[in-house]
Amino acid sequence: MITPHEIQSVKQRFGIIGNSPLLNHAIQVAMQAAPTDMTVLITGESGSGKESFSKIIHSLSTRKHGKFIAINCGAIPEGTIDSELFGHEKGSFTGAHEARKGYFEVTDGGTIFLDEIGEMPLGTQARLLRVLENGEFIRVGSSKVQKTNVRVITATNVKLLRAVEKGKFREDLYYRLNTVPIFVPPLRERGEDVVLLFRKFTSDFSEKYRVRPISLDADAQGLLMRYPFPGNIRQLKNIAEQISLLEEEREVDAKTLSKYLPTDNSRLPMPLPSGGSSGESMDFSERDLLYKVLFDMKKDMNDLKKFVLETYQNGGVSSSVLQKHSDLFDDLDNGPSQKEKPEGSSGYSLPLVLEAQKNSSSDDYEDEAIEDIIHEEDDNSLSLEKKEKEMILKALRKHNNKRKYAASDLGISERTLYRKIKQYEIDQ
Repeated sequence: MITPHEIQSVKQRFGIIGNSPLLNHAIQVAMQAAPTDMTVLITGESGSGKESFSKIIHSLSTRKHGKFIAINCGAIPEGTIDSELFGHEKGSFTGAHEARKGYFEVTDGGTIFLDEIGEMPLGTQARLLRVLENGEFIRVGSSKVQKTNVRVITATNVKLLRAVEKGKFREDLYYRLNTVPIFVPPLRERGEDVVLLFRKFTSDFSEKYRVRPISLDADAQGLLMRYPFPGNIRQLKNIAEQISLLEEEREVDAKTLSKYLPTDNSRLPMPLPSGGSSGESMDFSERDLLYKVLFDMKKDMNDLKKFVLETYQNGGVSSSVLQKHSDLFDDLDNGPSQKEKPEGSSGYSLPLVLEAQKNSSSDDYEDEAIEDIIHEEDDNSLSLEKKEKEMILKALRKHNNKRKYAASDLGISERTLYRKIKQYEIDQ
């Protein structure tokens, strides 16, 4: 059983500041996993300190006298990552002027830390799985199987299960890596640890540059603990050093501190699941935005149809009603006229506003042809391409086929509009 005193000793040894329960639990799991050779998957947001846990595991393991190498998988180009990890033979590719040992060969008997494992290409994932299962690898350009005895620790700041669901990460490798999971909490979940870390960073700054350290009053400490810190420890250190350099008053209040805490985009948006970015990531593509516009239009059309149907059932539409609700009909006089009911439309027929006005005593509407109330197709037959084409046609008609203004109205580039016109064979 690992005691609190042992956890505190590890914190002092590796310079870890904080006493939050989530942080202590993560350290305890790392200490329990260290004496074994089990693979460890460290998860947590960027900047939360995941690499420190890999060093704890290596230093407390039986491999502590072996080599420790940390590799960022996201920083190595896809075309060279196999060579970096497993080595290559002379002449195996352009620029391979001599044979080279890979990291798995160099760290034999030690520990390799693979950060951002979610960025590893699928082909390399298959090679890694073979190393984990059998301790075997093959250099690029060779057919000779070599052996290695390496402890693998991995880390990621994305949801690997989402990457598995999207086919971007091997399921068998995920379960092989996730033998011992360790979650490193983000800074916003560590309570008073934020103030302790801030004090540590300002103290380090004062010692380095021989200035008085910054201190925070009670209100400033409360503000600091409430801030979400999307950049985690890196962001906190950056803010602490800024204040230490720029503020002449060494006791900082909440008003002064707030100047250094960004208010816009203080919490970056989470990737939307199309998916998920990291990706997770549901990116806001042109098609995603178009979906939103289309469903907003559908709601507006439903409201319009309800209004016209109710007035028709109540005996017609008077001039006063039209004037009162004129905003509902503002966009109809440029739309296509649909005199026939399309197949698959709703079971009731909608009147034309023009017919309701033919017998009216007012002459204001006699010459207006408000005939284009749109019939909604069955929900199950909603076609994105058809709605997209209709929107383009409507924008072109509205701006007399001037693509520049139509594209601006649609919120897309003129080049994209030109491509859509060709795609849908729209005659101008």
